[in-house]
Amino acid sequence: MDSSSPNVVSLMSLKGKVAVVTGGARGLGYEMMRALAESGASVACIDLLAESGAEAVAKIESECGVKATSWGCDVTNDEEVAMLFDQIVQQHGGLDILVTAAGINNVCPAIDYTADTFRKIFDVNVSGTFFCMQQAAKHMIRLGTGGSIITIASMSAHITNRPQCHAPYNATKAAVLQLTKSLACEWAPHHIRVTAISPGYFDTAMNRAVLAQQGEEGTKMRDIWEANTPMGRMGVPHELKGVVTFLASDAASFVTGSEILVDGGYTAW
Repeated sequence: MDSSSPNVVSLMSLKGKVAVVTGGARGLGYEMMRALAESGASVACIDLLAESGAEAVAKIESECGVKATSWGCDVTNDEEVAMLFDQIVQQHGGLDILVTAAGINNVCPAIDYTADTFRKIFDVNVSGTFFCMQQAAKHMIRLGTGGSIITIASMSAHITNRPQCHAPYNATKAAVLQLTKSLACEWAPHHIRVTAISPGYFDTAMNRAVLAQQGEEGTKMRDIWEANTPMGRMGVPHELKGVVTFLASDAASFVTGSEILVDGGYTAW
C-alpha cells in the first residue's frame, strides 16, 4: 500500500481557491458555480444579466459561506474582459479556476441565417470564450499558481441535432473543443490544465420555455430528444456539479486536453 497516496476527499476540496464562471447567473452556469462554492471556492459570476447575477451570488454567499461577487460584462469585448479580470483578481486575491459557460444559440435553417446573426453567435461562443481563457491564463502565469480552465462545449460539436437546425452553434462548439485541446498543450508548461465539458439535452428553465413557446411541436421535439438519448430523459442541471468539481480540483491533476460528455449516452448511438 502506498502511504503517500492523498485522500480523495481532500483532493476534491476547492477550499481557498478562486473560481470565475461566465454565464453563471442561471441555468447550467449557475449549477456549476454553486458546485464550486459548495466545494469551498470563492466565486465570481460574469454575466450580462446583472440583476440575475447579483441574486445568484447573494444566494450562494448566504448558503455556502464563501465570498461571491457578480460582474456585468460583454465577453465579446476583449478590452472590457481584460479590465474585468484585473478587478476580479484584485478583489478576490487570485484566480485558480475558470468555467466558460456563457453562450448563445439561434434555431434557424442555415439557408435563412443572416450574416449578423452568424457573426454574433461566433463572437459570443468562440471569441468570448477565448478572451476569457486568455485573461485567466495571463493571471495564472503571472501569479505562478497554474490553474484549471474548463470550457463548456456541447455534444453538438460531435453530432447534428434533430429535429431543430442550428448549424452555426454546432460549429462554434467544435471550435471550442479545438481551442481546449490547443491551449491545453500550449499552457501545460505553466501548470494550467484546460478541459471541456460537453452537455447533451438538459431540462433547464430556458429549454422548458423554448419548448413551451412551440406548443405541440415543442412536446414532439422533447419526445424526439428523449427517444434519442439511451437513458430516455433529459439531464437535470445538478448532474453537472460532480463533473465540474472534479475537473476543477486536484483530483484531475493529470487531466488536460480532454473532454467529458454528459449527454445520457446520446453520442454513443
